[in-house]
Amino acid sequence: MSDEQQRKNIGQGQAAEASTRPTRFSVLWIIPVIALAISGWLVWQHFASIGPRIVVSFDAADGIVPGQTQVKNKSVTLGVVQSVSLSPDMTHADVTIQMSGVDSRALSDRTRFWVVRPRINGTSITGLETLFSGAYIAMDPGPDDGHYQTVFKGLENPPGVRSDQPGSTYWLVAQKLASLGSGAPIFYRDVQVGEVLGYTMPSGGEGPILLKVFIRAPYNHYLRTDSRFWNVSGMQVGFGAGGLQVRLQSFQALLSGGVAFGRPADAQEEDTAAAEPNSVFHLYDTQEEADNARYHQKLHVVTYVDTAVGGLVAGSKVSMFGLQVGQVIGVKLELGNATEKPKVRVDMQLEPERVVAVKDRSPNHSIEVLSDLVAKGMRASVQNVSFLTGEAMISLSFIQRSSADAPIKMDFVDGIAVIPSEPGGMDGIIQSVSSIANKISNMPLAQIGDHLNDLLAHSDATIKGPEVKNSLIALRGSLEALNHLLEHADDHLPAVMTALHGTLTQAKSLLAAYGGDTDMHRNLEALIIQLTRMSRSFYMLSSYLDRHPSSIIVGRGH
Repeated sequence: MSDEQQRKNIGQGQAAEASTRPTRFSVLWIIPVIALAISGWLVWQHFASIGPRIVVSFDAADGIVPGQTQVKNKSVTLGVVQSVSLSPDMTHADVTIQMSGVDSRALSDRTRFWVVRPRINGTSITGLETLFSGAYIAMDPGPDDGHYQTVFKGLENPPGVRSDQPGSTYWLVAQKLASLGSGAPIFYRDVQVGEVLGYTMPSGGEGPILLKVFIRAPYNHYLRTDSRFWNVSGMQVGFGAGGLQVRLQSFQALLSGGVAFGRPADAQEEDTAAAEPNSVFHLYDTQEEADNARYHQKLHVVTYVDTAVGGLVAGSKVSMFGLQVGQVIGVKLELGNATEKPKVRVDMQLEPERVVAVKDRSPNHSIEVLSDLVAKGMRASVQNVSFLTGEAMISLSFIQRSSADAPIKMDFVDGIAVIPSEPGGMDGIIQSVSSIANKISNMPLAQIGDHLNDLLAHSDATIKGPEVKNSLIALRGSLEALNHLLEHADDHLPAVMTALHGTLTQAKSLLAAYGGDTDMHRNLEALIIQLTRMSRSFYMLSSYLDRHPSSIIVGRGH
């Protein structure tokens, strides 16, 4: 039916049949479906990425701004500060943080928070990047074995070591802290290998101080059970054999203090095992004390001196022939009693292992050796080490003893061996000079002077007496006669020699007449020998007097 016919039928009141079309899917319907899916995914992503809301309390909220200050770990943002409020008791600030994308295992009682801001201490300068970006809150998750929680107490200072940093912690026991503090470096062979994490004061303030230290890997494997720790804080200045000595570990140790460790020089690698984490070591004041710790045998002895002991303190050396054999452990004054004058007691600790390898470590053996040395003349004296610093030490030396002197037996006081003493150093010199001066002052110098004056007076009178004059006149006469004899010696001596020659000739003729082995022959032969010797002597005498006429008076020269 055409459209025109339909209009006619409608006009004539005839009902027209309704036509139907098949339903079609519109592409436009996909748009709201996609929008709904995206919205749902965003909502799910929002709730899935949002983390728990935690509260961290700090003593002060310096530099923390709500909506701006972030929480970071290894420079990765993990949350944003939502609000900052003062606690009801007004003792601290509560910072509410909305965490994002953080596993609940990272929020435990081992988790630590602290504010990163510019800090300057003796060891380093940190947080300079926050000068432009502002402060932020750093987070250290800690180990995974903690218990989940949402309320934390923030740290006022950054921790010395992160939980994920490889290494080991140890404990040091010290009598005093010196200049050590958190962040002080630890050195091994001049290389910084760790730092001091903190210290704990003893209960009541009495007793040793406990320091917690951290040594990074792999340097923690260098720490052995026989290792020694010593303080290298500041600068050490002293006078030694080479003159002025200045020892400085590093500029960092000068400002903040420091600790060094090492092993004894004679230690072998296979002798000891590696130290376990959380092991406890003693902290010595100096490297010298740490080196002395390897001597285990100690012998307590004392000596008493009655001279000045200025500069002698606990820790001073005890030496023998210039080599250290121990150290002083105490110096105190004893006033004595009615029969004894005041004296100074010096307690010493000898270390026999410094001398030789001791096989018999029993105290009785050491006492026997010491007693034998005292019997041979060993004495203790106070010697000056340096006139500039006034440092002193105890020197063990041997005095000169004759074979007739009886050996001295070693005494004991309360079971402690006593080494005899003698003055030493300047005191010994002064005492010797004083003894000589006392002997001179006791000499009768006035009487000796009077006797000398009397002797000189009597000598002058004796010289002027008649006896001396007569002796001089007789001596002059003798000299004149001797001079006359010497002047005529040339005239008489040739005649004497001629007579002797004739006598010898006649003696030889007579000897020839009496031949044979008779007594007369032997006697004449002996006479001729004597005459020959006499003739030779006269000849030598005349020759000598001719060359040295003054020898008759002064004698023959040597």
